[in-house]
This record gives sequence, structure tokens and C-alpha cells, in this order.
Amino acid sequence: MSKAKVFIYDTTLRDGTQGEGVSFSVTDKLRIAKKFDQFGIDYIEGGWPGSNPRDMAFFEEAKKLELKHAKIAAFGSTRRGNLAAKDDPQLQTLLHAETPVVTIFGKTWLLHVTEVLRVEPEENLRMIEDSVRFLKENGREVIYDAEHFYDGYTDSPEYALKTLEAAVRGGADCLALCDTNGGMMVGALASGTQAVVEKFPDTQVGVHCHNDAGVGVAVSLAGIEAGATHVQGTFNGYGERVGNANLTTIIPNLRLKLGFEMNCSGNLENLRDISLFLSDLANQSHDKKAPYVGLSAFTHKGGAHADATKKVGHSYEHIKPEKVGNKQRVLVSDMAGRSSLLMKAQELGVNIDRDSPETKAIIEKLKELEYSGYEYESADASLRLLLDKLIGQHKPHFEFEGYRVIVEKRSPDEPTTSEATIKVNVDGEPHYTVAESSGPVGALDSALRLALSKTYPNLEDLELKDYKVRILASQAGANSKTRVLIESADGEEIWGTVGASDNIIEASWQAIRDSVEYKLMLDGNK
Repeated sequence: MSKAKVFIYDTTLRDGTQGEGVSFSVTDKLRIAKKFDQFGIDYIEGGWPGSNPRDMAFFEEAKKLELKHAKIAAFGSTRRGNLAAKDDPQLQTLLHAETPVVTIFGKTWLLHVTEVLRVEPEENLRMIEDSVRFLKENGREVIYDAEHFYDGYTDSPEYALKTLEAAVRGGADCLALCDTNGGMMVGALASGTQAVVEKFPDTQVGVHCHNDAGVGVAVSLAGIEAGATHVQGTFNGYGERVGNANLTTIIPNLRLKLGFEMNCSGNLENLRDISLFLSDLANQSHDKKAPYVGLSAFTHKGGAHADATKKVGHSYEHIKPEKVGNKQRVLVSDMAGRSSLLMKAQELGVNIDRDSPETKAIIEKLKELEYSGYEYESADASLRLLLDKLIGQHKPHFEFEGYRVIVEKRSPDEPTTSEATIKVNVDGEPHYTVAESSGPVGALDSALRLALSKTYPNLEDLELKDYKVRILASQAGANSKTRVLIESADGEEIWGTVGASDNIIEASWQAIRDSVEYKLMLDGNK
């Protein structure tokens, strides 16, 4: 018996933006909608018309989108108590958004009916039925979100089911059961969903879960296995409090683990790219530990694991990384063995002979450097340069002779200023430059770029994206060793570099120097 197709409803543009620190411009939302459409998402919830000017502007612009598959949904609530649906301003606003789909939520839990809405239970049922019918009569596909369904069902199963009956009488196309507080466990959610599926065999049932108990994905999958064929969530799990059920994890689990078909099934290799795209537009750091799409999802550090994975990929990987657009990575650390080093070198494009004496020497050198404070797990660019040096293939683009950094504060009310002087040789020609900035690292970076700019104008593309400092052996106080990690980009590539020293300026200089060298190496190989 084949499994029913599951439809994916994304609420990143509405529920996701309720997450702390997450915000999208109108342009962002339009770009995301296009991406979701290309990927095969079935429903894209664009926002709540009338709640803010940005959502209204999005719906106006969304009318111009030439979507090939996805349907845009406007979100709102049932009518007010004791007010006709046609006279409810909020329902009228939903119609004015002119979306093919409207999603409205209504109260399921008697606690909310009597204490929050403060209407009689029977009036709440009329509010649900009237609102759904009004939207259906105006030609909309209606998804009814049963807010707090599982809490309401636990409290009073009879009344919770009556609210769904009201929505069905009104003509709802889908009943989305919401774990609004995000506290349901798998068993309770599965049994509640199954009861609804059995009671309403002719109406599509969906699940909308949150992650407050850390099981948002698990309960969503349980709902599908219990008979639901519509699942709501957000990409990267963005959302209020600790977030919504994460579609970036739900989707591959449905297809690769449970065998469900979806309209996006054939595009899973684009999953990681979309996840990264969302992180960039939300201005959020991408979760390295995210299942399937995280940088660490298929990363191996221990020598034995790396060796086994090289021989048989699925020995330590539950799927092939390429299925979701990810890739296998090997980390070289003080745990590294010969196999780890060879795999990492191959990944970085460096050819090392497994049986050559220099391979053992490289491993020992790496362990020595890590012991002294360097860490290459997030600094592939520094590692690539180091390997090239150790095997005699490094071709320096400049020779460093020295630098000086001055930090000055002229009065208590004035900000500090920094001045860096640097001297390098390029093709035998000395370059001596001075640059200023608010901080010493910025001044040092500017001085180096200035010194190299005439010879290497492509450095204009180089941007330092992130700067992290970690204090090692902090018991030494102000004299502790410092590790600096820098993330750089040039619009095409992103790379990490590292420096370590008991002087933070020197550690920063090492990471900056490697960043510039790596950029020049990349461009030289094109």
C-alpha cells in the first residue's frame, strides 16, 4: 500500500519572523517565496494582512510573482464575537490580500474561549463556522488552524472535536491541528491526530508544531505517521520562543527515512543551499549542528571514524551527504591520524603521498601547533597554506618584514584611535604604508591592503566577515595565550583563518596574513 502524499506548508515569512532577531524586508520575502516555489513548497504563508505595513506591501508585490507551483496564503483569525463575518474588518482585509489561500485560526481550548476571548463556547463554534464559510463563499481555499488543539483535546475532547466540526460545516479544506505551546509528547500528539483523521476521513488533516519541549520535529513526524497529510513549519526552525518545527529536518526525514512522497522530493539536493540562503537573509549564524544541512552534519574528526568513512561511507554516515546538498568533511586536529590527514589534504586539493616520510612529519607538526594554541577545524584556509609550506609548494605573494601598531587615546571623552605601520616586499620592491582605524586589527588590515593594493587590486573584493577571540589557559590572566579566528569572503568563497600568540595583535596579524594569502592563492589558481 503506497503512502499518501504529504503537502508542505511553510510559515517562515509569518511565524518565523516572530523569532527573536529574525526580520525580513519585503524584498527578502519575495526572494524567499521564489526560492520556496522552485524547491517545491506547496503553501507559503506570507504574513498577516493589516498587522503591519510590511506584510501589506508583500501581498501587493506577491500578486506579481509568477509562481509555478506554490500558493501564497494570508493568515488571520476567525471573526470577532457577536459580529457578522461580512462585517468583520479583519476578514475583509484577508480578502483584500487577494491570495488563493487563506489560513485562519480559531480557539479549541475552553480555557482560551472563556478566559481569553471571553465568549460563550457556542458562540466560539459559530465564529469558526461563519468565518470559514464566508471565506469559502468568496472563492478562497481555507486552511483552518485549530489553535491549542492538543491542549484543548486533552482538556475536553468533546469540545475540541466540536470546533473542528464547525470548521468542516463551514467548508474548511484542511484542519491543521496546532501544538501552539510546543509541549506535547509524541504519544499524545499521535493519538490525538489519529482520532481526528478517523473522525474526518473526507477532510485533509495537518499538524502545526512548535519546539518548546525540543521535540517539534518528532511530533510533526508522528502526526504524519498517524494519518495527517499536511505539515506546517519553518525553515531552520525560526519562530517564537525557541522556534517552530524545523522543515529543514522534517522534509528529508519524511522522504529519506519514512518514504513519503512530496512535491519537493526531487529537489532535496538544494536543501542546504536554501537553509544557508535563509540564514543570510535573516542575518543569523547558520547552525553548524543542524541535522542534514549543518556544516558539521557529515564531519569526522577521530582518525578511526575518518578511516572507516573513507572505506565505507555509510559506516559513520546515515545518508549520503549529497542527497541534501551537503558534503563530507574531515577535521585535522591533535586526534588526527594518517587517514584523516590524507582525506583532509585531498579535500583541500593538496596531494600527499601516504607512505612518504613527510606525511608523518606533517602530522607531528600539526599536533605541535595545536598544542601551542592553533586550531584548524574552522580554519581550512590556514591549514591549506600550512600544508603547502610543509610540502614545499607554497608560493608567497609578498614577504613580510615588520609592523608596528599604536593605540592612542588623547582625552577621556575622545574615542581611541589606532595606527598601524607595515613593511612588505612584493617582487623585491619594498612597500611601507601607514593606516588608521578605530581598532588595532582594523588598522593592521588596512595597512596590509594598502601596501598590496597596487600589485593586487583584486584584494578590494576581500571582506573580513567575522572575528572571534578565545583566551587559552586563562589562569595566566592578562598574559594568557590568545587564539583568533577570522572568517573572510570575496563574494564567491568563504574561508577561515587562525592565529595564536600570547599577544592578541600578533595572533590577529597571523589570521589576517593568511586570509590575504589565501585570497591571492585562490585568484592565482583561476
